[in-house]
Amino acid sequence: MTCPLVLRVAVPVPLYRLFDYLPPAGTDPSRLQPGVRLRVPFGRGSRIGILAGLSLNSALPEQKLKPADQLLDPFPLLPEADLEMLIWVADYYQHPAGETLAAALPAWLRKGRPWPAIGIEGWRLSEAGRAVDDTRVARAPRQAEVLRLLRGYPQGADGALLTSVLGDCRTALRALASKGWIEPCRPQPTLAGVADDTRAQGPELNPAQDLAVQAVSASLGGFAAFLLEGVTGSGKTEVYLSLVQTVLQRGHRAMVLVPEISLTPQLIRRFRRRILRPMAVLHSGLSEGRRARAWLDARQGLVDLVIGTRSAVLTPLPDLGLLLVDEEHDLSFKQQDRLRYSARDTAVARARHAGCPVLLGSATPSLESLRNVETGRYRRLRLSERAGGATAPRLDLIDIRSVRLEGGMSPVLLRRIGEELAQGNQVLVFLNRRGYAPVLTCHACGWVAECPHCDARMTLHRAEHLLWCHHCGAQRGIDPRCPDCGAKDLRPVGQGTERLEQVLAARFPDTAIARVDRDSTRLKGRLETLLAEIREGRHSLLLGTQMLAKGHHFPAVTLVGILDVDQGLMGADYRATERMAQLIVQVAGRAGRAERPGQVLIQTRHPRHPLLQTLVHRGYGVFAGQALAERKAAGLPPFAYQALLRAESPHTDAPLAFLAEALAQARPLAAEGIDIWGPVSAPMERRAGRTRAHLLFQSPHRPRLQSLLTSWVPRLCELKSAGRVRWSLDVDPQELL
Repeated sequence: MTCPLVLRVAVPVPLYRLFDYLPPAGTDPSRLQPGVRLRVPFGRGSRIGILAGLSLNSALPEQKLKPADQLLDPFPLLPEADLEMLIWVADYYQHPAGETLAAALPAWLRKGRPWPAIGIEGWRLSEAGRAVDDTRVARAPRQAEVLRLLRGYPQGADGALLTSVLGDCRTALRALASKGWIEPCRPQPTLAGVADDTRAQGPELNPAQDLAVQAVSASLGGFAAFLLEGVTGSGKTEVYLSLVQTVLQRGHRAMVLVPEISLTPQLIRRFRRRILRPMAVLHSGLSEGRRARAWLDARQGLVDLVIGTRSAVLTPLPDLGLLLVDEEHDLSFKQQDRLRYSARDTAVARARHAGCPVLLGSATPSLESLRNVETGRYRRLRLSERAGGATAPRLDLIDIRSVRLEGGMSPVLLRRIGEELAQGNQVLVFLNRRGYAPVLTCHACGWVAECPHCDARMTLHRAEHLLWCHHCGAQRGIDPRCPDCGAKDLRPVGQGTERLEQVLAARFPDTAIARVDRDSTRLKGRLETLLAEIREGRHSLLLGTQMLAKGHHFPAVTLVGILDVDQGLMGADYRATERMAQLIVQVAGRAGRAERPGQVLIQTRHPRHPLLQTLVHRGYGVFAGQALAERKAAGLPPFAYQALLRAESPHTDAPLAFLAEALAQARPLAAEGIDIWGPVSAPMERRAGRTRAHLLFQSPHRPRLQSLLTSWVPRLCELKSAGRVRWSLDVDPQELL
């Protein structure tokens, strides 16, 4: 039926469709462009939707169409190219378009708030400041940085630009203002660059680094995918910096993705020291207002570089010339709830849409990326030597069968720790388990503290006098007596980082210890403080979880001890050995990064395990080749593609009933070559008080699997049993828990 202009709006609800509305009353139709936010009536209230398209027709009669309440933006937040990309994400990951588009916006804008105010107050050089020679601020490097930046902005630079390039420089600004060298002004936001956009020259690239830079630079202006495989300490970041400088000098912009917030500050510092251009930083640790401001700066082209964690890949950035993904193998790049996308894979798709290169970097590439190299989708670039002449650490296994351990550590490891500390070196002990002990048990009757909401044991946190479930977050105090038999003999079993710290402090009482895990870094800024103190040498003995293992440069560490790797050898998930190998190599990479040689000692009860032997004696590359051969023989990813339908409910029978009904809908749609496994209970059947079950689809043909999902998934909302469960579909799942 023909009707007036119809707005096709993506509303963030779990429905696989757009919704039709009429324009808001009195709104100029020329302002209704796809990508703007609209407040629309929905049900008994209102929602914030994204205008996805315009039409002159609707399946509904005109009298049933409601007008949108309000247009919220002066121009589209999501440009056309970004809308197309996000619709691709929604289609591939089989997620409702409204929720997908909303996920691309920062929370401030998702809530329908107006744009956060731009700070117009800025600074410029005074007449006296323009005459200042650099030698006069040689002993005040922060003031010198401010002066140098302001020389490139004669009309002044606003506070947002100063902060994006230099970080918090308020102390330096006050000092310069008191000297009369700078003066306040009200500059307009500007894209103007500076004559010299590099603040400090980096080290000369070695031949392998230079070859990598040349290869990617030669592809600028078109799509190409590269895998930069560089051993730990090989200088991958120098390659990133050189490439970003090249892209910016050509008038384009760049985006750098990192897996964790903890890696963001140190990377930003390196980029700020080298690149004098406005940049936006995006991660979940920012306040809603700051994140929205940074997002809008990127959207409007007020920054030339975006550095961020997973969701930054969805941020609009005009004239994108290069995408970099650091530590591409990291599981943190996979969203594990709501829109379950892979930021790494989305970065490759976005680069293809934008027509620019994408570079994935890792010392331990994922098997998916290595398979893409084999098939010619990616081009491999190698950095096989550590930068600066540092030698790779030696890896050795310690057989702890029939060995009496002290706090989980063998006599050999403890002796070596003492020897390195006596020589003034730093030592890192890695245990990927926080808390005091993973089990609290009654010595009299065998009772074990279990979570009342999960099929899991509760971890003892002795410092806080708590039992804590690391799966659902439930907490309770420690009982003075056994709840079953009343005995007082409750004993911790196993080690966590808290207990390990206690044992090491007793063994080495005169040594400063730094524990780095989620518990010790809970306070804002504590992680950065600890890492700075470690680099300054204020702590000789370091211990922690994988927070301490990723990407950090500790040149004084000469010994790394790795505890409890055996769970990775015996894990139920077929990816467990790959993750174990990647973690070992990443942790080992913290040793021997300067002129002092390093050693890595790995404790195990399975020293003859073939995969462990291969990793230690022949390296990650050979290990990965063998793992790929095993995956191929088993027909598992990356030689097949998977989609996992999860269902959970407080009603015990509801998940399997829903999945059985979903399976009945899928069978007639499934083409030849699609295997369906289940429904079955999840490996952890009960979590957070809900019963969980799975239905897994697998096929060696991705288009066939996608075709099935596209026809089948929208029908799931209509199933009678769907109202009794919470369900989600995970395309290319990385965990089957």
